[in-house]
Amino acid sequence: MDIKLYVGNLAKSTTQDELNTLFTQAGAVTAVDLIKDRVTGESKGFAFVTMGGQSEADKAISMFNAYSLSDRELKVNVAKPKA
Repeated sequence: MDIKLYVGNLAKSTTQDELNTLFTQAGAVTAVDLIKDRVTGESKGFAFVTMGGQSEADKAISMFNAYSLSDRELKVNVAKPKA
């Protein structure tokens, strides 16, 4: 079962490919959604990474929460469903 993770505090220059490469170290990545401003197309500084299973999601959280990427400390946790 796929688990969606919230990844916050990203640098504006971070790309989907960078996130995919990074999170693949923890397991199978099924999707990377880098959230961008509709008008400017610039990153809003957060993304959602979908991992292939719970164990991979847990590993990704333990590996990358507080991980330094582009001199920014990432915030990684399980994404909360839309209210």
